[in-house]
Order: sequence, then structure tokens, then C-alpha cells
Amino acid sequence: MNRQKSFENEKPTLYLVPTPIGNLSEMTPRAIEVLNSVDVIACEDTRTSGQLLKHFGISKRLIAYQNFNEDPSAKGILNLLSQGQNVALISDAGYPLISDPGQRIVSEASAMGFNVVPLSGCNAMLNALVASGLVVQPFLFVGFLPSGKTECEKKLREYRNYPMTMVFYEAPHRIERMLASCLEILGDRRCCLAREITKVHEEFLRGTIREILGELDEVRGEMVVVIEGNRDDYTKDVDYSQILQMVQESVELGMSTSDAVKETAKKTGVSKNRIYDLVHGRKN
Repeated sequence: MNRQKSFENEKPTLYLVPTPIGNLSEMTPRAIEVLNSVDVIACEDTRTSGQLLKHFGISKRLIAYQNFNEDPSAKGILNLLSQGQNVALISDAGYPLISDPGQRIVSEASAMGFNVVPLSGCNAMLNALVASGLVVQPFLFVGFLPSGKTECEKKLREYRNYPMTMVFYEAPHRIERMLASCLEILGDRRCCLAREITKVHEEFLRGTIREILGELDEVRGEMVVVIEGNRDDYTKDVDYSQILQMVQESVELGMSTSDAVKETAKKTGVSKNRIYDLVHGRKN
């Protein structure tokens, strides 16, 4: 169990800093402030990031962190954090971990007890996801579950076999009941509860669902819950008649069979080839 109170401790911090995808005016004042304050900035390409930092008058040590060198780079960043240095991770353009490097260092830094603090301010779902320490891609954004217990559990059963990481929103007065339902329907999976994101009481609780349930007596504020997907052979319990029905409904709405199969595969996590076989068998 790992409980991170982002701004109520003096632990070294790994900041996840999004950068503009085109228009540099979209760089936030907080992002500039953090990049000016850290000891080291880890980036995909030191030349590209060097131009960005030059534009904003930021002069910091740059190190490369790329997909092909994540092992040695992660060890290097962990070493810097162990020395008490703060590190910012940026992408060439966009959000670290969202189709960009960062998964390994976030998982390892959070597991070692260092602060992992995301920047953005505009999307709580992405902030919680990239700082969760769980596998980021693929992910399924669910949002708020139904408020009623029966409807909530029915919806969770629909997602129970999905292999992708799931992201939920929840209100403080319902969080205990929601997590209890998750524990009952999904099992005791790894989970991250993020609250008060970007605010002074920002906090990340990382552990299992059961462990987090045991820490809810003092938890307040709007919340994002990130839960790992089904790591077992999720296809064994798939209702294939429902899969075929989804394909048929899409076809009836005017979609080609091929596109309907692809869309259904994306929604359910079942392979396209398996759904093609089902459709072919149905037609015969």
C-alpha cells in the first residue's frame, strides 16, 4: 500500500509535464514553473526539448528517456531521485505515457515511495491514469457508475472481463460503496485512488482495492479511481451471443460487417479474428 500526499511531504518528486502539441501558447504557467524548479528534465529528444525550453527561458540539465532505452534511463532517474533531486519527465509534444515513454519509471518510482505528480489541470482522468502506476494503455474510461447498488454492480459485471485498465469518477459520499462493489464484482485488483488533483491536498492511494478501502476514513474531495484490467483469460467468460448481437446492431445501422467487427473488437477486447470466425459461423 502506497499513500502519497503530494504536497505534504519533502520526498523527491517525479513530475509528469505535458507539453504543447503545436501552439506554444498552450504551455501552462505551472508547467513552466515546475520545469524551472526541478533539478533535471528527462525528455525524448534533447534537441527538440532544448528548443522548447529555450523559448521559455528555461535552462536545466537534460537527459534522454526514450522507449528503446527505458531500462537504463529509469535506473538513472531513480538514482537521481534517491539523491534527493526532483525530475520532470516531458514528451516531445503531448502527455507523457499517452503513446509516449514513461510507463516504467512511473511504476518503479511510485513503488519505491517517491512522489509522482502529474501536471495538466484540465483533465482529471488523464492525470490520475498516468500517475497511477498501473499499465496506461489500453485503457477504458467509464466515468461515473450508476448510483444505485444494483445498477452499479450490473455495469461492473459488463466490464469484469475486460483486460484494459479502467478509469472511474466517483463522489466522496459514494466512494466506499463503489469500491466495495468493485471488490465484490471485480475481485481484489491493483488500484489507485486519486483525489483533489492539482490542489494543495492532492493525494494518490496506490494498492489493492481492499487496502484502499481500509484507508477511506479520512478521504475527501472529488475522486478518480483507476483499476487494473482482468489479467486472466478473460475470453473464457465472454458471452459470444452478445458479441454477435453487437455486430448485427452495427450492421443494421448501416456499418459494413468488417467495420462492425472492428468496432466490436475495440469495445470488448475480443480479437477481430475471433469475432470474424463467430460471424462466419453464424452465417453458415
